Amino acid sequence: MVDSLRMSSSAADAVLSRRYVSVVLVVLQLLTLRGGAQYIGAPLDCRTTCVCASNIVSCSQMNLTNVPSGLPHYTAVLDLSYNAITRLRAEWTPVTLSRLNTLLLNNNGLTFLSSEAFVHVTKVRHLDLSSNCIRLLDEFIFEPLEHLEVLLLYNNCISQIDRSAFSSLVKLQKLYLSYNQISRFPLELVKERSRLETLHLLDVSSNRIKVLPLQELQALPAWLKNDLYFHNNSLPCSCDLYDMVARWYLKELNSVADFKGSHTCVLPGQQKERVTILDLDKVHLNCSEVRVLTEGAFLEQFLVLDCDTKQRVVQKSWVLPGNTSLSAANKTAVMRHDSSLQIGPLRAEDSGVYTCYATGDAYNETLYVTVVVFNSTMSGGLENLKTAYTTLVACLVSLVMILIYLYLTPCRCPCCPGYGLEKNDPGDSFHSSTVSINQTHNEGGQEVQEGRGFPYRHVGFQEIKDQSEQNGRLNPIGEEDEEAQGDSRERRRSDAESVCSDTPMVV
Repeated sequence: MVDSLRMSSSAADAVLSRRYVSVVLVVLQLLTLRGGAQYIGAPLDCRTTCVCASNIVSCSQMNLTNVPSGLPHYTAVLDLSYNAITRLRAEWTPVTLSRLNTLLLNNNGLTFLSSEAFVHVTKVRHLDLSSNCIRLLDEFIFEPLEHLEVLLLYNNCISQIDRSAFSSLVKLQKLYLSYNQISRFPLELVKERSRLETLHLLDVSSNRIKVLPLQELQALPAWLKNDLYFHNNSLPCSCDLYDMVARWYLKELNSVADFKGSHTCVLPGQQKERVTILDLDKVHLNCSEVRVLTEGAFLEQFLVLDCDTKQRVVQKSWVLPGNTSLSAANKTAVMRHDSSLQIGPLRAEDSGVYTCYATGDAYNETLYVTVVVFNSTMSGGLENLKTAYTTLVACLVSLVMILIYLYLTPCRCPCCPGYGLEKNDPGDSFHSSTVSINQTHNEGGQEVQEGRGFPYRHVGFQEIKDQSEQNGRLNPIGEEDEEAQGDSRERRRSDAESVCSDTPMVV
């Protein structure tokens, strides 16, 4: 009997435990359903909360915290702007919206975007996420949006962007990233080998960018620079920055011409004064003025002229100087496959203004390129340069030799030949005409050296033994004696300083 009671009590306990477990499971399921339900919006109500006009669903300014459920599969435009949707999860739409091309989620206070948030809306071409609180963009967040063309992310709190966040957007045309906290310029979006092929507008203005890749930006084509906005950033002032902005302004690119006053930079110093970049050449840094120069080349060279237009897809044509059209008969100028004009071999008559006409869907452009052909060949110019250098070197060598000849002191040592010999030996067949700054002549023809004089300079004349042999010519010795007697000692000293030759002259 006792055993039977024990068995019945154990069975009752087992039944109670089973019931307890089942109740717990039911409660957990209810909690799960309730938790999932709080992220799933209420069913779509086209009368009270939304406006449904054919394939357009507009639920703007309805203070929604979640996306309405039960959206029609044919929805093409979904407007959820100006609500309170702070998190966009993967399950916000359980069905695929294959016709949705425009999704507006601006002004919602979004702080979280799931990496699978756009899995069911892969055909979206216009996505507006502006004026939210998004802080970072992960690597695969936009990967499903292969058809996206316009992405608006301005007025957020974005400070970090993965380098491959936009790499899958192969059809992206316009990207707006202004009014964020971006500190690095996304060069990978516009650089030639890594840029998106269809992207032609990038706005990174009003951020915290302090460094710009100036050389890379200068190398970009004009159609991309035309809509590359980077004004209102904390850029340090430099002449290189001024040079780039000034060139873009002279070319009337929209990114600079439309925001001329907003292109500012920070001057070096503690005050961190902001000035307009285009004013750096006047007062602040005294940068060189930028001017558009003409193309120059030499005879017999080849020159390529680019028609760098602000539009990408245009029809281009060239007109030669003298309003001459480009024809097949003209072998000097040839239009290449990239619409550039090749001229050559150049002749003197090829100088002039070449005009490129670009015709596009939005507007037309006219570009003028002035070509100056120098009247010499490149090789001839080099030869003239070599000749000029050779002449200059020869002149310098001659000048050095003249200075040595004039100012180098002759040998004073006793070992020199003829040192200490009689200057006026009666038995010698030559008379000496001696010039010295410190010597005098006495009546007997003897020479006296005063002080520390320079060595005598001798000019020898052959002695004429008969007066008749002179044939009416003056005696050089007598002529010199008359001059020596008529001049003062200061005059003789001046004459001695002007004589610098030791070479005897024989008449």
